[in-house]
Amino acid sequence: MDKSNSSVVSEFVLLGLCSSQKLQLFYFCFFSVLYTVIVLGNLLIILTVTSDTSLHSPMYFLLGNLSFVDICQASFATPKMIADFLSAHETISFSGCIAQIFFIHLFTGGEMVLLVSMAYDRYVAICKPLYYVVIMSRRTCTVLVMISWAVSLVHTLSQLSFTVNLPFCGPNVVDSFFCDLPRVTKLACLDSYIIEILIVVNSGILSLSTFSLLVSSYIIILVTVWLKSSAAMAKAFSTLASHIAVVILFFGPCIFIYVWPFTISPLDKFLAIFYTVFTPILNPIIYTLRNRDMKAAVRKIVNHYLRPRRISEMSLVVKTSFH
Repeated sequence: MDKSNSSVVSEFVLLGLCSSQKLQLFYFCFFSVLYTVIVLGNLLIILTVTSDTSLHSPMYFLLGNLSFVDICQASFATPKMIADFLSAHETISFSGCIAQIFFIHLFTGGEMVLLVSMAYDRYVAICKPLYYVVIMSRRTCTVLVMISWAVSLVHTLSQLSFTVNLPFCGPNVVDSFFCDLPRVTKLACLDSYIIEILIVVNSGILSLSTFSLLVSSYIIILVTVWLKSSAAMAKAFSTLASHIAVVILFFGPCIFIYVWPFTISPLDKFLAIFYTVFTPILNPIIYTLRNRDMKAAVRKIVNHYLRPRRISEMSLVVKTSFH
């Protein structure tokens, strides 16, 4: 591919979520709050998991890694989207666009594999409890995390190889709040049908395989628990129902955008909000607020950092009142 042809377009114009000034101000406030909650919530999980020795177990080790990926996933495009709500020129350089494509597939691919690892952890804990400590050793957990990053890296590099050398010599308007691969590929100055098929196959293999593994593991867990007792079945279902909801909200838009036949829909950019913003904020809620051990550990962390300060402030007030 001639390098000069691929460098004619130096930047892309991002149309964002809307063009209304009033809505943009509302979106600025709304997504600023959401992004702050995502970062602080997931950082709190990482701090809690690493500092509380009672949470040094495989499940919480994987949860801490998931929180890190969620912060990364929410940060690759959300801060720029928030800044663009107050900007009259919503543009991104060619290299910045390629970087966004790289990071979105890296972090979403990593999250998919991590969710499978967490489901496998629950499967071993429920279906093979006597062998749990042996199977889910520290080494196994580390290997699972390394596999998630390796798979996501291979996935994103393969997606990037289809895009980075495409010739962009004319249109440069992307109807989204970030450089979405299907929309960017459509702007290339050649027939991109074969490349679109390769992108769909690549995304389809990762998305559908991990989604199938997750659904299969949940079914096996529910069947195993159901055979033991109906009460345990009800409890397991109430726990897994929220996990399944998060999986559907995360995988649904990904499959619709990247695995569906390559047609561009105005709905795509709103669906992208689910896996870039809403999923990273739902994971702390689902995996933390519904977990007694995590809630107790978070309460302990909060008390440790806030209560001494309150006590010192109260003692200072008492001293000044005596004087």
